[in-house]
Amino acid sequence: MKSAVILRSALHMLAAAALYGVAIAPSPAAEAPDGARIEALTGLKGKLNAAEGVFKVSFPRSDIRATVAGVKMNPELGLTAWAAFGGAGDHAMVMGDIVLLEPEIGPVMDAALGAGLQVTALHNHFVGESPRVMFMHIGAMGEEEDLARAVGRVFDALKSAIRDRPALAHADIDPAASSLDPKKIDAVLGARGAMKDGVYKVVIGRRARMAGQEIGKEMGVNTWAAFAGADERAVVDGDFVMSEEELQAVLKALRAGRIDVVAIHNHMTGETPHLVFLHYWGIGTSEALARTLRRALDMQLRD
Repeated sequence: MKSAVILRSALHMLAAAALYGVAIAPSPAAEAPDGARIEALTGLKGKLNAAEGVFKVSFPRSDIRATVAGVKMNPELGLTAWAAFGGAGDHAMVMGDIVLLEPEIGPVMDAALGAGLQVTALHNHFVGESPRVMFMHIGAMGEEEDLARAVGRVFDALKSAIRDRPALAHADIDPAASSLDPKKIDAVLGARGAMKDGVYKVVIGRRARMAGQEIGKEMGVNTWAAFAGADERAVVDGDFVMSEEELQAVLKALRAGRIDVVAIHNHMTGETPHLVFLHYWGIGTSEALARTLRRALDMQLRD
């Protein structure tokens, strides 16, 4: 039984290494994660699953008084953040799911990216809940101690956000009164859009294949940005389409420009290459917003 567990662990490590771009050699004698050290570095209590060789720490969001369809939610109904560590030493990996209220997303995502973790998804797990709850998935490979220290930074940021209660940026903008100059946006993005109902929208297509057919911009394989407001105070929202390899660089570019990431997920299945879609929202001057989007576009490989 023990040898079978070790073999499964090695195969999982190799698959994860391909995802995270890490070259490793499987160790046939990998030790169980150092739970005491992980707890000390993350500041969280955990539990070892000896059968899988995984040590999992958790952070129940008992502070969130959420209801879903009249049901009073508690941490056991899906409001517990966690991070799971597998392997040991250079062969370690971590995966996790962080439970967040909307204003907590930005600071916690910044902490994860700054600590060297990958943010692999951001989405909802419920509908109709109050307050709105989002889930941010993270992962990485490396040395166990480095990963635990990085996860500790994520949960430190979350605890700070719970204490400080950051507010989402707000702007009183009515697209019907937009006065922004599209030429300034065009000059930065290097692409032209169209104005309709006070919204200036730029769409940049890419190509992929699905079920043997080539698909492109009009089938939804596109990055788009919609601007409204004035040059000195504008809002932009939109969608980035990316390969998996581009996601982390695009995330970092958007967050460096203080554009909020509001969702990361797939729109399709079975496409080649596999595509990830990111939805965003930002408030600022129209040129500053466009410059941030341009930097994110520059992080992408070209088809």
